[in-house]
Amino acid sequence: MPRKTQTRRGHGGGRGFSLLRSSLAPEPAAGRPVLPSPAPVPSLLCGSPVRFLPARVFLWPPAPICFHLQLLPCGLWTTDSLQMAGPVQDRTDFDVRMAVTLEEAPWLGWILVKALVRFAFMVANNLVAIPSYLCYIIVLLPLRLLDSKRYWYLEGMMYKWLLGMVASWGWYAGYTVMEWGEDIKTISEDEAVMLVNHQATGDVCTLMMCLQDKGLVVAQMMWLMDHIFKYTNFGIVSLVHGDFFIRQGKSHRDQQLLLLKKHLENNYRNRDRKWIVLFPEGGFLRKRRETSQSFAKKNNLPFLTHVTLPRVGATKIILRALVARQENGSPAGGDAKELDNKSKGLQWIIDTTIAYPKAEPIDIQTWILGYRKPAVIHVHYSFCFFLTLDRIFPVKDVPLETDDLSDWLYQRFIEKEDLLSHFYETGAFPPPKGHKEAVSREMTLSNMWIFLIQSFAFLSGYMWYNIFQYFYHCLF
Repeated sequence: MPRKTQTRRGHGGGRGFSLLRSSLAPEPAAGRPVLPSPAPVPSLLCGSPVRFLPARVFLWPPAPICFHLQLLPCGLWTTDSLQMAGPVQDRTDFDVRMAVTLEEAPWLGWILVKALVRFAFMVANNLVAIPSYLCYIIVLLPLRLLDSKRYWYLEGMMYKWLLGMVASWGWYAGYTVMEWGEDIKTISEDEAVMLVNHQATGDVCTLMMCLQDKGLVVAQMMWLMDHIFKYTNFGIVSLVHGDFFIRQGKSHRDQQLLLLKKHLENNYRNRDRKWIVLFPEGGFLRKRRETSQSFAKKNNLPFLTHVTLPRVGATKIILRALVARQENGSPAGGDAKELDNKSKGLQWIIDTTIAYPKAEPIDIQTWILGYRKPAVIHVHYSFCFFLTLDRIFPVKDVPLETDDLSDWLYQRFIEKEDLLSHFYETGAFPPPKGHKEAVSREMTLSNMWIFLIQSFAFLSGYMWYNIFQYFYHCLF
């Protein structure tokens, strides 16, 4: 019996590609393998897959291919099996039918509603907090001429409150921070550089949270971040505060290092900054890992999986620009226990390692929308951040020459690799030398403090709105 077909050209069609609808299900062609269908892949976000019935897609030459699809709560589609199959009965061509269990539907609906509510609050929060910050900065400009130190102190406090609002978005989603290793509160009044591994945009949010209870560190901190952040809603705030936006790429590298040196000379001490946050890897782990491993292979360097080899340029510029030197040319150091330290210049390098359970980083979208489940009591480690402040180095022990500094910095990231490997195997960081076990500290945010800064933001937004409305009516 002749086969009746109806040909449809796809929108991406061309090159002889067509979809065929057949009134008779074709038999598999001779010699075509039938691939076994693996077990369903569990959802990355909710643990139980949303099931899909197979969908028939006919290609030329005619042979049906069945895709088993999985829907993640954030709207991501995956194929967990690709099977060459024979007739599929009682299926409508070009139709994918979703089967969601009654138990999953309410939870999925709640996640979507909660994400929308959180997103709406985040938008409202930005619409009142950022313009209010800018208005206060403009009104306080005369104070900058009269008392620059007090002006930048007030600006720094408002900057800290803004970062506290960002931290609160993750806090109320159930994402918390555990700190390991040294207690950096003891050096919060000294000048320091944080060397941080970089896995995702959530790393920045994590630091915003864990540094909130470290005195004036956040208010007096300078961030080095990718230039793309300059064009975000928070970019104008960072620009006013004096953060540095660095452009990646070999063609821009030398120019960017010169601009960084000039920026530090003009803004770091003039604005009473004390801490710098630096991601020496120069990009996210998933983007740089392959390049880093290739470079390591060519230069006989260790093969790293959980971190990448750092770039030395920005670190060298920061150390040379900010380390105060004694008369003999050696860098001045410091002691963490000396609260009344009178030495000037950069004194400490904090080797900071961020690890996520199961090596699954949290990005800023998750931080804002909160669609990952918060930790429950008996499995709360599954959804917590783990932050290790594993090393604090006096600057006097850090070499400043390029080759020696490269070796020193590579060694720090090799140690990070060992720390992360241990964490992913055991769920905890190894104890310091001379100790039998590692001790962690839970970092908490005060709900009352969050309520106060959020209230201040919305009340300020209301106040500035009325002020502008008054002047508008007076002028027009």
